Amino acid sequence: MIYLVDASVYVFRAWFSIPDKMTGPHGHPVNALYGYTRFLGDLLERSQPQKIAVAFDISLTSSYRNEIYPEYKANREPAPEELKRQFAACREVTEALGVPQFASERYEADDLIGGMASFMRDKGSTSVIVTRDKDLAQLLREGDIYWDYAGDKRFAYEEIEENFGVRPERIADFLALTGDKVDNIPGVPGIGKKTAALLLKHFASLDELYAGLDAVASLKIRGAKSIAAKLTEHRETAYLARKLTRIPEDVGIRFREKEFHRMPPDMERLAMFFEEHGLGRTLREQANRIAATFDR
Repeated sequence: MIYLVDASVYVFRAWFSIPDKMTGPHGHPVNALYGYTRFLGDLLERSQPQKIAVAFDISLTSSYRNEIYPEYKANREPAPEELKRQFAACREVTEALGVPQFASERYEADDLIGGMASFMRDKGSTSVIVTRDKDLAQLLREGDIYWDYAGDKRFAYEEIEENFGVRPERIADFLALTGDKVDNIPGVPGIGKKTAALLLKHFASLDELYAGLDAVASLKIRGAKSIAAKLTEHRETAYLARKLTRIPEDVGIRFREKEFHRMPPDMERLAMFFEEHGLGRTLREQANRIAATFDR
C-alpha cells in the first residue's frame, strides 16, 4: 500500500485557518508552513507508512490544461508571495521528514498522484489517496481508499457513488457535464449535479451518452427533451471539459518504486529548519517521535 498526499489541500487549509500573525524570526508568516508540517507529522505518526509520496502544485498557469484551454483556472488570483514562500518551505520540510515529494511545471498534483497510483497498481499495490478534492476520487479502483484526513472520513472504491453521486470511473464525465467553477471549466448549460448523476446511471460514460442521445428524450428525467437538446448543442464544450477534468494515468514521468520508500527524518536538517522559521517545541517533539519509530 502507498499513501499519496495532495499537499496543496493542506497548505491552503492552514493558510486560511491559521492567522498570518504567526511569523518567523525574519518577520515572514509561517502559518501555512506550521499547519502543513503538523498535518504531515500527524499523518506519519498515525499511519507509519512504508511507502508514501507527496505531490505539490507549481503549475497554476503552465500545465498542459492551459494549452488545451487558456481560460483554465484564469478566475483564480495569483498566489501571494508569502504563500509561494511557504509552499517552497513545505516542500523542504517534507524532504527533511524523510518523505518523497514531487512537483512538475507541466502536470498538476492530481496528475502526479494519478500517474503514481497507476504505476503502483501495475506493481500490485493499492493506494490511499489523502485529499479533500473530490476530483481525485476518480482514481480509485478496487482496494483503494479515499481519505479526507481533515474530515476524518475514509471511503472505499464501492462507497464513492453513495457519497459523491457517481462511480469513480464516471467522475470526470460527471464534471464535464456540470462544469467546475473552481477551476473555471465550462460544462453543459442547464445540466446540474442531480441531472448529470441521473444521466450517468443510464449511460456508462460521456461517449455512451452521446452515442445514445436519441434515447435521452424518453428517459424518466424531468425536462428530458430539453436536456437532449442542450447536450446536442454543447457537445464540443462537454468533450473539451472532459479533457480538463480527466486525470491521466500516464504523465510521461518515469517513476521508480524505490523512490516512494519513506526514510528516517534528517534531525540535523530539521533542527536548522525549525530554527530558521521559528517553529517551536511541538513540531520538534513530533519529529523526535517520528524518528524514534525507525529505531524500534
